[in-house]
Amino acid sequence: MSRPKPDPLAADAFRGFYTDILYFLRKRTDNASDAADMTQDVFTQWLDYRDRANVEQPRAFLFQMARNLLRDHWRKQKVRQTVHQDQAERDVEPATDEQNEPMAAAQRLQRLEQLKEVLAELSPRRREALMLHRFEGLSQAQIAERMGISTSMVEKHIALALLHCKRRLQPEPGTEQPE
Repeated sequence: MSRPKPDPLAADAFRGFYTDILYFLRKRTDNASDAADMTQDVFTQWLDYRDRANVEQPRAFLFQMARNLLRDHWRKQKVRQTVHQDQAERDVEPATDEQNEPMAAAQRLQRLEQLKEVLAELSPRRREALMLHRFEGLSQAQIAERMGISTSMVEKHIALALLHCKRRLQPEPGTEQPE
């Protein structure tokens, strides 16, 4: 296999502007990880840009790419914030009449206690994987990175934890749940 020929224009832009663009994005995102990801995206787009040779001011061009990525980042953040705010508002909405009934409240508490018991039965690693996935909303890849295990191991932990919970929380055959 032949290696792709080095592109001196792309390499010069990377060496010359990487730190400046990273600093620019870091100041505007308040998140070093997001800034580093966006900086990498700027240079990925630069490498994919077919008309690089005709760009008269590569620095200005790269910073415009960075501003566009930053604008997209802010839009996504705003959508996430709106979704979280909507969820928080739903969480504090007044309870319905059914939810105010003492029996319904007692049943919810009992169910919650059952769930705590079932989760306590899981191995610590399995419980951690399930909690990160279901309650913190992390992806399997993020969980794998955090726990230092493979993605397939995360999948296995989550699947087995869910199976355990399902088996333990399902009513036994022949018993009826109150409505």
